[in-house]
Amino acid sequence: MIKVAMIEDNSRYRADISALLNADEGFDCVGVYGSAEEGLRKLGKNLPEVLLMDIHLPGATGIECAAKVKAAFPQVQILVLTVYEDTDSIFQALQAGASGYLLKRAHPDEIIDAIRAVKEGGAPMTNQIARKVVESFRARPGVVTTGTPLESLSKREEEILDFLAKGYQTKEIAAQLSVSVNTIRSHLQRIYEKLHVRSRTEAVIKYLG
Repeated sequence: MIKVAMIEDNSRYRADISALLNADEGFDCVGVYGSAEEGLRKLGKNLPEVLLMDIHLPGATGIECAAKVKAAFPQVQILVLTVYEDTDSIFQALQAGASGYLLKRAHPDEIIDAIRAVKEGGAPMTNQIARKVVESFRARPGVVTTGTPLESLSKREEEILDFLAKGYQTKEIAAQLSVSVNTIRSHLQRIYEKLHVRSRTEAVIKYLG
């Protein structure tokens, strides 16, 4: 069972996500907070494994809160759930310590899958966010991505990286290749090890470089 907490100022959305988590036996919703200040004050009392975080919050922002959470509790994985899809917000959240970034309009199943993925060390993003990240890095001058040991990758691993670069999620790649989700996750872990990265975003950047 994955312990999940949430920092979200929209009471209706808090209720919807809480209901979604409580309806799934694989999750334990250990805390729901309406502000960054409340979350930071109470989070340590029942520490979650995954923290769902909005960006726009009253008082301190979600980005500021994410940085403080990671400094105090580095083991907590942060998944951003927001309406903001501009590049600046995405990168600020990732730099603050978020491991995944989903839009609130994501399907409930996608949110559930993302929580599991981030708990397992993945970096889930909605397709449009993943594309923005990749496009932004490709357009930035001075980004050094050479010298990557791409030659160590197998043909299947390169195939998976190509799907990642197009914004496909783990479940979608598994369907395209007619294999299980666990098989894709195993491939991803090996890819991360070979490329010396910790997330699919970093892997794609090196692959495209």
